[in-house]
Amino acid sequence: MTGRTVTLGGGCFWGTEGFLRQLPGVLDTEVGYANSVVPSPSYELVCTGATEAAEAVRVAYDPAVIPLPLLLAAYFSSIDPCAVNRQGNDRGTQYRTGIWWDDEQDLPAVEQALRHLQFEVGAPLAVEAGPLQSFYPAEEHHQDYLEKHPSGYCHVDLTAAPRFVAAHARDFALAQDAARRRPVTETDDELAARIGDEAYRVTRRAGTERPHSSPLNDEWRRGVYVDAVSGEPLFLSSDKFDAGCGWPSFSRPIGDAVLTEAVDRQLWQPRIEVRSAGADSHLGHVFPDGPAETGGLRYCINGAALRFVPEEELEANGLGWLKLDGGTGR
Repeated sequence: MTGRTVTLGGGCFWGTEGFLRQLPGVLDTEVGYANSVVPSPSYELVCTGATEAAEAVRVAYDPAVIPLPLLLAAYFSSIDPCAVNRQGNDRGTQYRTGIWWDDEQDLPAVEQALRHLQFEVGAPLAVEAGPLQSFYPAEEHHQDYLEKHPSGYCHVDLTAAPRFVAAHARDFALAQDAARRRPVTETDDELAARIGDEAYRVTRRAGTERPHSSPLNDEWRRGVYVDAVSGEPLFLSSDKFDAGCGWPSFSRPIGDAVLTEAVDRQLWQPRIEVRSAGADSHLGHVFPDGPAETGGLRYCINGAALRFVPEEELEANGLGWLKLDGGTGR
């Protein structure tokens, strides 16, 4: 398989494969048995539960088209994340849900996705997550099963895949925009000269600006807040609110895959650090004390890590394709 790979368990692998194959950026899929303790098991043996395997789909994808957070968002939309050893009418440990990665670098993205899912559903998750221990391809007649048998059983609503793509059109566009804006190689001195010493200290040295020191804290015009390093869009003015903390605050990012998160243990109490996905700029932190009516999150962002593009200047900055939401966000 070419591209990045991840293995996803979503119940019966026929439907999960049929769903995933419809997503832009998915390059290849293969159904099989994940983390079996028995080498090369048969379908019949897996169904007994003796192999401890899960029916799964190994997915190759292009992260410039569908970054892992967006792929996982699509996957979550196809499963019941709270069901234990069950999806649809299928029962058994082989039908458990799970995310298994090949590259340990995917761990933060998986943890972030599960953290947000937990916040959304408000109930214990039953999605297994960990490194892939083994994967054995299923028998040939299981591969692309629903293409071979269009009327075959499927617990997944396959029409939900194009609906997901349509509903997340902005996210797919943002991924392509970020790929185009990947920063060119430049020295630390060149970057500091281009964006300024304070922006360099914040974005590249994980610094924190003084509260109320950024003019963006008091900026309420319509527009888009972009990464100071790369210019990639991160937040909309309609999602900005006055948190009274002295730093620009937002209820959500502009899309599912524009930010990465990691646990920051520099202080006595762990915090969730927020960075831009494209340029890997340190931006600030996210806290669960935002307005309940907008999701309950507060993205507390250093103004020095951002650049504001007013609505009337979007076209000149290559962002004319963005459609702003109504309201000022104040």
